[in-house]
Amino acid sequence: MTIEALNALDRARFVETVGWIFEHSPWVTERAWAERPFTNLDALHGAMVDQVEHASAEEQLALLRAHPDLGTRARVSDASASEQAGAGLDQLTPAELKQLLALNKAYRDKFGFPFLFAVKGSSKHDIVNALERRVSSSRNEEFQVALAQVYRIAKFRLESIFD
Repeated sequence: MTIEALNALDRARFVETVGWIFEHSPWVTERAWAERPFTNLDALHGAMVDQVEHASAEEQLALLRAHPDLGTRARVSDASASEQAGAGLDQLTPAELKQLLALNKAYRDKFGFPFLFAVKGSSKHDIVNALERRVSSSRNEEFQVALAQVYRIAKFRLESIFD
């Protein structure tokens, strides 16, 4: 895919092509479509981030909640499964899985949304260390960090589809 080809798509095809970039939240892509034409991947990513930044707090929270817990064995999107496997989260020992699930639960109970971490280039140890550190943050602080991680995830996903 090229940015020129993406710019040429009608709204429905545009959303079909990149609507998955923000986990189960095609509204981001639907709203960003109006900003075409995009000069490059960074401009597209910026337009998508801008839509989230200008969304209501409820929409932002729903976006965060649309993501799965890291290391979960439940059904997740293909993109999430691939990203988590790349960080070794599909190869956790039983003890590591138990620790991750307990930390995920403590995080979710405290903040009301899952721990979000752009796992590309990270190891399972990096992820657990970040989770242990971030669970002590304030909710407002962590809400902003979680959104920033969602933006990083989206950027990695966009990079994966462009030539």
